[in-house]
Amino acid sequence: MTDTTIDPAAAAAYHFEGQDIGWLLDHRAEHRGDHPFLIWEPKGGTPRTWTYAEFAEATKRVAAGLHARGVQVGDMVLIHAENCPEAVIAWYACARVGAVAVTTNTRSVASEVNYFITHTGCVGAITQPKYAALVAEAGPDLGWIVVTDDNSGVPASDDELAHGRESFSSLEGDSAEAPVRDRDPMLPAGILFTSGTTSKPKAVVHTHANALWAAKVNPVNIDLQPDDVYLASLPFFHVNTQSWAIWSVLGVGATVVLQPKFSASRFWPVIEDYGVTHISLIPFVIKAAFEQGIPESHTVRVGVFGLIMPVLDEMLKMRVIAAYGMTELVTHCIHDDPNETYPDLAMGRVAPGYEMLIVKEDGSLAGVDEMGELWIRGVRGVSVCLEYFGNDEANEKFWTADGWARTGDIVRLLEDGNIVYCDRDKDALKVGGENVSAREVEDCVRTVPGIGDVAVVAKSHEMLDMVAVAFVIKADPNADEAAMSEEILTACRANLADFKAPRAVYFIDEFPTAELGKISKKDLRELADTYPAV
Repeated sequence: MTDTTIDPAAAAAYHFEGQDIGWLLDHRAEHRGDHPFLIWEPKGGTPRTWTYAEFAEATKRVAAGLHARGVQVGDMVLIHAENCPEAVIAWYACARVGAVAVTTNTRSVASEVNYFITHTGCVGAITQPKYAALVAEAGPDLGWIVVTDDNSGVPASDDELAHGRESFSSLEGDSAEAPVRDRDPMLPAGILFTSGTTSKPKAVVHTHANALWAAKVNPVNIDLQPDDVYLASLPFFHVNTQSWAIWSVLGVGATVVLQPKFSASRFWPVIEDYGVTHISLIPFVIKAAFEQGIPESHTVRVGVFGLIMPVLDEMLKMRVIAAYGMTELVTHCIHDDPNETYPDLAMGRVAPGYEMLIVKEDGSLAGVDEMGELWIRGVRGVSVCLEYFGNDEANEKFWTADGWARTGDIVRLLEDGNIVYCDRDKDALKVGGENVSAREVEDCVRTVPGIGDVAVVAKSHEMLDMVAVAFVIKADPNADEAAMSEEILTACRANLADFKAPRAVYFIDEFPTAELGKISKKDLRELADTYPAV
C-alpha cells in the first residue's frame, strides 16, 4: 500500500463533510419542526416561543436582509446586546450567510468596543437602544447599525429611542432570498473575546464545525435528551450559553429557555414554569439557589458545574455533573462519568475526542500528586477553536508546535488519573464568571501619574468569588494616597468594563518576591484577603 499524507485541514473538514450550522437548523426544522426550540422569558414583557421551523425561517429572513446590505462570506458583524431573541436569531443568520458574528460583553466601555470593532473589522452592528450611542461612538466607520425596539423586553427611554438608527426589523427580508452557498464546516462562524494574561482581549474564532462538534458530543456529556429543557441565563456573549447550552440543545432537538440575565428571584419560578431539566451552575447561581430556598420537588435533573461535589447533589436535589472547559476548547473537554465514583473536588477525566497532559514548569510531565499546567489537544477548528483572530503572538503562546493548548490552569494529578484544580495562572482572574487580565488592568493603572509599580491580584468576594484589587508602589513616597487611590479607581472605571476595574487600591513599600525575583502574586492574594471586604 502506498504511503499517503492527508492534508490536516482537509482531514479536519472531513469530520462534518456536507454539513454546517444552516444545515443543522434546517435538519431540525424538517424533522422536529413543531417542537419548541427557543423560549424567550423576559423580566417584564411577554414570553415568546419559536419552534424549530419558526426559528429556521426567522434566521433565513434576517440572512436575506444581511445579504441585501452587502454582507458576504467572511464579513464580521458586531452583536452588542444583552440576552435577547434578536441576538440569537442574528447570530444564526450570520452563519447562514457565511459571515462571522462578533458577540461582545455589554459591560464594556466605548474604548473596549472600539477595539472589538477595529480588531475584527466589523462591517455593521446589531445592538439595543441602551447601547446605541456607545456603539455609534465606538464604531464611527461602521457601515450600518440596527437597533432592537426594546432592551431585552424592557421599554427603552425616549432618550434611548432618539438614536436615529434603523430598527432591527429592517434586517428582515424575504426568506426565499436568503443566500445559498456551498457548505464549508471549517468556515468561521463566531468570535468571542476572552481575557487571559495579555493586555488586550483575544478574539477566539469558532467555526461551523465547532458548533457541530458541540452539538454532537455535549448532549452525551450532560445527559441531555430531546424533550429536555436547558435554562440559559448567563450571557450569550460567553461560551457557556452559546455552546454548553444552545449547541447542546440543537444537538438533540431539545429546548432552551433564554432569560435577559440571571435573576435570583425568578430562578426557581422559571424552572417550575417550563419544566427546566438542565442548568449551568457557577458560584453565584448556587448561592442564589440556596438563598431562595430549594423546593421540595423541582424538575432540574442536571446541574453542570466545574467540580465533583456530592454534597451539592444532595443539597440541590439534582445530579451535579463536573465539566471543565474554556472558550478556546469549545465544550466540556474534561468531565465525570455517571457510572464511576470520583474523589470530592476532582474534575473528572479527559473526554473522548481530547487528549490531556499536565506539564511542570521545567517542561516535564507531572507525576502523581505533582502540580502542573493543564494542556489539552484536540482538532483545530473542530473540537478546539480555530485560532485567535489577527493575533500571531497569542496563537504562538497558546498552542505548542504539535497542537497542545496551554490552558493556564494549574492542576494536580491523582493516582487514579483524576485531576484536581489548584489555581489559575498568576495573571488571570475570574470575576463573577468573567475573565479578567491582570496585565490589562495594570496597564490602565500605569496611566495615572506617580505610579512606581503596580500588581493586580484577586481578592476573595462573597458573591462574585473574587474581584480585582491593585497593590501600588508610589514613585514619590510622600504622595497623597487617598488622592492617588481615587485617581486610579476613576481611570479604571472610565477605561475598563466595571467587572475589570479594581475594587480597592492598597499601597505597599515593596512587593514580595518568589523564585528568580518575580513578584509573588500568591503572597499578594493572601495579603489582600487580610483587608476588609470590598
